[in-house]
Order: sequence, then C-alpha cells, then structure tokens
Amino acid sequence: MMRALVAVLLLSLASAALAIEPLPFRDRAEEQRFQALVEELRCLVCQNQNLADSDAFLASDLRREVFELMRAGRSDAEIRAFLVERYGDFVLYRPPIKRTTWMLWFGPAVVVLIAGFAIVRIARRRSRALPADASGIEDLP
Repeated sequence: MMRALVAVLLLSLASAALAIEPLPFRDRAEEQRFQALVEELRCLVCQNQNLADSDAFLASDLRREVFELMRAGRSDAEIRAFLVERYGDFVLYRPPIKRTTWMLWFGPAVVVLIAGFAIVRIARRRSRALPADASGIEDLP
C-alpha cells in the first residue's frame, strides 16, 4: 500500500515538472499572437513538433524568449528573423524557398517521381518478358 502511494506521488510530481508553465499575458490578443508565433516555429530538439506542443527544455526557453521579445516591442517578422539568424531556417515550419532549402521543398516530389519512373520501367520489363501464352487463362477447366 505504501509503495503504491509513493508511486502515485512520484507520478504526480513528474507530470507537474513536465507541464508547460503559464505566461503572464496582458490580454487575450497578446496570448493569441504568442500562440500563433509558437505554432509556426519548430522545436529544435523534437521530431517535427512546434514550440507550442513541445515539452522539451529548449522549447520552454524559446517560448520564454519569444514572449520576452514580444514584450520588448518586436514585431512578429523581427522575432522570426532573430530566431532564423540564431538557429537557421530549420526553426521555421514553412521556411522560405531559396537555394539552401530546395531539397526540403522539392526533395519529396523528386523522390516520388523517381520511384514512379522505376515502377513503370520494372512493370514494362516484366510485361515484355512474359510469353504471350503464359497467362494460363486458356488452361483453366
């Protein structure tokens, strides 16, 4: 019984430690602006998560930094530019299309096209390799 009580206590403390700390917003508009910003910024340590959803310590630090930049009077564009300058285009969920991000934007389409081309070639080769009477349909009772 005592072990179960200790386990429940430890689990409740662990979940409290992982909770995202609330920030003191002035009003609803400031909170909505903050949420819009952190939803379009990528967590640098998580696998495909934005800052709003991440529980990582770095994400918490970045959320706090975004909040402080907002309070300092910086615009959304200035905040994004500051983070890009510091962390690179990877911090943006929708990085700009430029030479360094071509593979990010067009890489998946190129891979799909190459795979489709390979599948068509393999299917044509196999269809040419089959003899005309190898279908076996005439031999069925």
